[in-house]
Amino acid sequence: MLALLFAVVALLIVPLTLSGFWIRLVTHMLMFAILASALNIIAGLTGYAAFGNMLFFGLGAYTTAVLMNKAKLSFYIAFPFAGLVAVAAAVLFGLLFLRLRSQYFALATMGASEGTRRIIDNLTSLTGGAQGTTIPSLEGSPEFLNVFFYFAMFFLLILITIVVWRLSVSRLGYALKAIRADEEAASVMGINTTFFKVVSWSLSALFTGLTGSVYAFWFSYIEPPTVFNVFWVVKMFVIMLIGGIGTVFGPIIGAFLLEFVSEVVWSQFLNLHLGVLGLIIVAVVIFMPNGLLGLSTSGTGLRGVVKLLRPTMENRV
Repeated sequence: MLALLFAVVALLIVPLTLSGFWIRLVTHMLMFAILASALNIIAGLTGYAAFGNMLFFGLGAYTTAVLMNKAKLSFYIAFPFAGLVAVAAAVLFGLLFLRLRSQYFALATMGASEGTRRIIDNLTSLTGGAQGTTIPSLEGSPEFLNVFFYFAMFFLLILITIVVWRLSVSRLGYALKAIRADEEAASVMGINTTFFKVVSWSLSALFTGLTGSVYAFWFSYIEPPTVFNVFWVVKMFVIMLIGGIGTVFGPIIGAFLLEFVSEVVWSQFLNLHLGVLGLIIVAVVIFMPNGLLGLSTSGTGLRGVVKLLRPTMENRV
């Protein structure tokens, strides 16, 4: 609890102590922490690998763009609508796709995301098509804008962390974990698996869509290849694996660690940074298969790594 309080206080004073570049970097960290935490609800707690979660991010971004450009609404009105559109899409696609399992569900979600991207590509008069669209920007000094969007992401992260924590200890959360462990057994026990899975994906979509809305307003320009970028989903899965999939704080720790390491590696190995970063990720996954938070249950530091490796070494012998 003390460490959590320290982390919150540290994040609160970031705009007072860091320069513009570092504030934007930490804002990116916060954004990916939100996205990974949202994906963690459906993938970590429920056990469904939603590789198409950028569908909701893109819908949230374009809902904000269309409402602000065409309907002349303010961001503060468009923002909740972005979340509602994402939830509606999750319910619609969830009723269709959440009856599928494993790789079939993952492929179906990717197909839905790519299909939606193609539709937006062809709605030139409404969305700007493949060329993208601009969004009315927030007026103010660069310092004010950096602080505004920083705290927008910060409070979204606080909100989703509270939701995931409450979910993990609630009746709904236990139902989702039962589905992840054995869906057939959960169904036999009387759990309406389809309903709970749709609720899980809807919660994930809500925060993903809201984050997409803030992102669109932040950058004032969006295009389909960016807001429907499947690579970002892969990055979210890596973040969850690093921090601890299915945990409350694992995605947050993973996001901050991965973004920080990415920045350091990029600055030191300009031409080889992707390869070096890939090796670091592989090493983390091999030596810490349960993520950083998994070390707390299997030991800490080097002792934890040795305990994790022991079963593998014994099997080889």
